[in-house]
Amino acid sequence: MAFEELKQLQQQASDNPVEALDAAHNGVAICDRSHWGRISVLGGDHLSFLHNQSTNDLKTLKSGQGCETVFVTSTARTIDLATAYVRSEDVVLLVSPNRREALLEMLDRYIFFGDAVSLNDITEHLACFSLIGPHSHQLISQLAGQDISAEADHSHRVLNLSGIEAVVANGSGLGLPGYTLFCDGEAAVKLWQLLREHQAVPLGDEGWEQLRIQQGRPAPDRELTEAYNPLEAGLWQTISFDKGCYIGQETIARLNTYNGVKTRLWGIQLNAPAEPGSVITLDGAKVGSLTSMTETNKGALGLAYVRTKVGGAGLTVQVGESSGVLVALDYVSHPEKSEEAKA
Repeated sequence: MAFEELKQLQQQASDNPVEALDAAHNGVAICDRSHWGRISVLGGDHLSFLHNQSTNDLKTLKSGQGCETVFVTSTARTIDLATAYVRSEDVVLLVSPNRREALLEMLDRYIFFGDAVSLNDITEHLACFSLIGPHSHQLISQLAGQDISAEADHSHRVLNLSGIEAVVANGSGLGLPGYTLFCDGEAAVKLWQLLREHQAVPLGDEGWEQLRIQQGRPAPDRELTEAYNPLEAGLWQTISFDKGCYIGQETIARLNTYNGVKTRLWGIQLNAPAEPGSVITLDGAKVGSLTSMTETNKGALGLAYVRTKVGGAGLTVQVGESSGVLVALDYVSHPEKSEEAKA
């Protein structure tokens, strides 16, 4: 019932995407991410279990810390980009809306007899919001009575926000400053109203999609598919190259060691809209594919995988009937060579 009331409040609010996007860049916007999945992984072996199932080093994390990590297939094709929040007794995974059930099924398959691990789907019990924008630091400081802006990304703690208990995690989920907030579902409406009273501007799904494309956060069924691996997607920050074995580790290690990443994710500024899936060509030869597209106040902007050998930022390419220029993205990283490859 709480989530239904929250949706009603959001529908009643004035929908001004221009104002919301401006707030995300210059003020503070609030985005309801309660439709994303929340999975609690607990038990005596829960950290080592997740450590073996995804790309980042979870074993070294302590309660109150977190990280981004990628779940991949045995051949290192991407399933989902998740954020792991380590608590005293469990790890909460924040996963993409259309990957929750698949990840629950996959993780369950790898729990063997004797493993002290259990999975709980807590999506319906835990609300999730993102505060996005430079003024989010001031807002959290005002409500909590303390400044946590300098703490590490994905670190989290329980705070009292003007009488509402919430878990506040550093990081908005995008390449923009902000926080990710969790609270009991029954407190979701009160927390939303509190943040709105303090001038947080509602950002809907359309606004989130525009921001994620501008920043370059890859999404399932778009940039995260079985056609690409996390290195091609620019998710180097989610991968530990010295953690030992995990699903897909051999392929990722080989690509890193031999500098084998032949395709990279780029932003692409288009002179006219183009359909995702459009072939990208250079001098008549196919060099990539458009994966996402959005309209911005600066024109059409897309995300695209492009062959590394043809060039990078500033390169002009053909995208179907349109043309575009490759641009760098804040959320992703593409080192010229990994440290292992240089050694």
